[in-house]
This record gives sequence, C-alpha cells and structure tokens, in this order.
Amino acid sequence: MPEGPTIILMKEDLQKFAGEKVTEVNGSEVPEKARIKGEILREIKTFGKQTYLIFDEIIFKVHLMMFGSYSLFKRKDIDTLKLGLTFKDGGIYFYTCVVKVVDESDLSKINWESDIMSKKWSDEKAIEKMQKHPEMLICDAMMNQDIFAGVGNIIKNEALFRAGIHPETLIKNLTKAKLKLIIKETKDYSFEFLKYKRTDTLSKTFQVYHKKTCPICGVEILKKETGKSKRMSFFCIKDQQLMK
Repeated sequence: MPEGPTIILMKEDLQKFAGEKVTEVNGSEVPEKARIKGEILREIKTFGKQTYLIFDEIIFKVHLMMFGSYSLFKRKDIDTLKLGLTFKDGGIYFYTCVVKVVDESDLSKINWESDIMSKKWSDEKAIEKMQKHPEMLICDAMMNQDIFAGVGNIIKNEALFRAGIHPETLIKNLTKAKLKLIIKETKDYSFEFLKYKRTDTLSKTFQVYHKKTCPICGVEILKKETGKSKRMSFFCIKDQQLMK
C-alpha cells in the first residue's frame, strides 16, 4: 500500500495538470450525472494516503489502497480504470483504487495535525490520542490513520527499530519520552523515505523491513503478524525492548 511520502510524489506528478480544463472523463467510478467535462482542476491536496482533486463543482477523493496505481498522459490498456481525466496535453488515470465524490465539508473536517508530513503536524496531539488507548499496541497505533495519517508498514517497522521499541509494546507501558522518541523517528524516516523514493533507492535503506539479520547485533530478524490488523512486523528481539 502506498504510504504518505509516495502520495506526495504522486501529487507532484499530477500538479502539472492543475489549472487545466478537462476535455474528457471516463472510468467506472464517475457519477453518471456529474458535469466534469469543461471543469478546471483547481487544486490537488493530500492527507495521509488520500488525494483530493478539487474542481469548482465536484471533489474526488482517491485512495490507492493496497494495489492501486496511476498513469499520466496515456491510459493503460487495462480494464480497471476507476477515474480518467483527459486534458489538452495528457491526462490522469487511476486504476484498482477507491474513488469517492466528497464536498467541501469533508475537506473542512480533515485534521491536518494528524498528517505525519504536514507542517501542521502536532506531537502533543498524537501523544494525547495514543494515551487515550492505553491497551493499544504501539504497532496498531502507528498504523491508525487517525493518529499517524500517512504511516504504513514500512515506516512503522523502520521507525520502531530506530526507536528500539518492540511492536507489541502496550501504549500504557511507554513513557511520554518514549512516545516522543517514536514520533521523532517516524517523522524523520518519513521524510527520508520521500528523499530516497525520489532517487529510487528506498529499499537500499531498509534496516529491518524484509531483512534477515539485525544491522546492530547480527541476531536474526523476527517476522511476525502483530496487532489487531495482523500486519507483518520485522524486529530484533535483542535491540527492540518489549516494555512492561
């Protein structure tokens, strides 16, 4: 599933069509009565793993989910097109994803302080939210998009390793200082993720994600489904303490 940094890169790709007029629209998720042809793409916003395409009369929310993808300028020869917007000099095409029509009230309800890559991100609000769920595992908290919008499984694993925290540690067993450390490592790695993604070197930076041995002590990396979501965690039992 694309994580926050990847969505920011997608926005940069799409930005070339901002201010352009739609000449053709197609896809299985286009409302029948929607008047999109002739509309101008006014703005593109992202929040966590979601992208908003904002027109005067309609707003599309796009979530790539696990297997979604997009192409620019030319439509792929596949039958999973959910939304296609053609402009004078190319187009935007989304496949195998979730596309919904929302209104301005949905945008106004977005808590930008929850987006790990937003300038409005709030450490204190994240800590406050986590501490309201003392029995929650930290691996679940980090994948909770109401707390860490934009964080996915790669960022979760790499940030917890950097912080030296076992993914199955309960929130109630983490001091405020430890929570701050987790947030710092999550933010830092998210922006590193973006930098490495630009140069197509991200996988070369992984320390534990799909790795076999710990880069610190050489112990075998444990691979295990953790938390309520049963997402895969990769961690070192020696260097990542299970706080009790």
